Amino acid sequence: MADTKQYVKAADEKMSHAIAHLDEQLSHIRAGKANPKLLDNVKVIYYGSPVPLANVATITVPDAKTILITPWEKNLIRDIEKGIMDSDLGITPENNGEMIRIGIPPLTEERRKQLAKQSKQEAENAKVSIRNARRDAIDALKKSIKTDNVPEDMEKDAEAEVQKIHDKYVKKVDELYAAKEKEIMTI
Repeated sequence: MADTKQYVKAADEKMSHAIAHLDEQLSHIRAGKANPKLLDNVKVIYYGSPVPLANVATITVPDAKTILITPWEKNLIRDIEKGIMDSDLGITPENNGEMIRIGIPPLTEERRKQLAKQSKQEAENAKVSIRNARRDAIDALKKSIKTDNVPEDMEKDAEAEVQKIHDKYVKKVDELYAAKEKEIMTI
């Protein structure tokens, strides 16, 4: 019995990693509100190497439409500005010599649809990962009948358990996507 549980547990872990990854990816999609996670992919050249923006500056969100970036070293302001301009955010930073202010503009209808489509693609990728984890677990369970002499009824029970876990995680993906789509489409 312990053999089948390890396959079920491994599938559960892979599926939960897919959900965590989806959650992380959705948090990077701009929804018209200021969020410091929008800047996670911005790289700044610091002493010749690209480093994440958060490693060279403090990022704060004073209100729903503004992100403030305060560099730890004043001479980095130009590099930070360049990093933001080079990123795919499509936002122009404002520099006052001390800090950088990013105003989050309202999204156009077309941009909202693009972001919703991008969110749907991320959700689909997560579902594919979950299905792959289920398939791998079921394949391993079927092999265990031959290699580990696991009784067939135990294998079938474990398969049913993997399917239940799969269904739970697919439902979670749908919930995350629905919440993100609502956030994006809300004006």
